[in-house]
Amino acid sequence: MPIVLIAAAFYLLAAWLVVRRLQAQRGAGTGFWQLTAVSAVALHGLVHFLAWRAAGGVDLHFFSALSLVALGMAALTTLYAASGRMGALGVVVFPVAAASLAGYTLAAGRVARDLDWRLELHAWLALLAYATLAIAAVLAIMLWMQERALRRREFHAWLRVLPPLTELETLLFRTIWVGFVLLTATLLTGVLFVHDFFAQHLIHKSVLSMLSWLVFGALLVGRWRRGWRGAKAVRLTLVAMALLVLAFFGSKFVLELLLQRT
Repeated sequence: MPIVLIAAAFYLLAAWLVVRRLQAQRGAGTGFWQLTAVSAVALHGLVHFLAWRAAGGVDLHFFSALSLVALGMAALTTLYAASGRMGALGVVVFPVAAASLAGYTLAAGRVARDLDWRLELHAWLALLAYATLAIAAVLAIMLWMQERALRRREFHAWLRVLPPLTELETLLFRTIWVGFVLLTATLLTGVLFVHDFFAQHLIHKSVLSMLSWLVFGALLVGRWRRGWRGAKAVRLTLVAMALLVLAFFGSKFVLELLLQRT
C-alpha cells in the first residue's frame, strides 16, 4: 500500500507540474515533471510485479488489465515528451493512471493464473496494443480541439503548448500504425494460441476486436491512398477505439464483474 500511495502521489504531482508549466506558457517538454513521471511509472510496475510474485502467477482480471493499460499509456506519454512537446498528454493520462492503480489495489484478491507462454504473449500484445491505441485516441481528441479552435479563430494559450497541427497529425498516424501492428499480432496470436477463440463467451470480444482492426486498417489505407486527415481521421480513430474498449473491457466487465466468470 505505501508503494501505491507514493506512485499515485507521483502521478498527480507530475500532472500538476505539467499544468504549472502550461500556465506559465513554457510548454510541456522535458523537465522535473518527467523525472517524477518516470518514478511513478517504475513504482506502478513494481506494484504489479510484487503482487504477481506473491500470488505465484499473472493477474489479468478487469482492474489489473485496466491498471496495466494505464501504465503503458503513462510510459508512452513520458517517452513522447522526451522527444517533443507532448508532455501535455500527462494532464489526462497521469490522473487516469493514478486512479486505475488505486482501483487495482482496492480490488486486490483476484486469483492469479500461471499462463502458458503463448497465452501470456497474446495477453501482453493485447495490453500494449490497447495502451498505444488509447494514446492515439487522446491525440485524436487533441487534434480535434486544435482544429476546432483554429477554425473559429480562438487562439487559446493552450494551443501554444501543442505541436503544430501537421506535426500532431503525423504523430497520431505513427501511433496508430504502431498500435495497428500490435493489434494485428494480438489477433493472430489469439487465433493460433487461444483455445476456442470463437467460443460463445469470446465471440463478442472477437467480433468487436476484428471490427476495430478493420476500421483502423481502413483509416490507414485511406490516409495512404486518399490523404484522409482532420475530422474524418478523428472520427474513425474514436470509433475504432470505442469498439476496442467494448471488445476488451466491456466483455471483461460483463464476464468477470457481472457474471463472475473468468
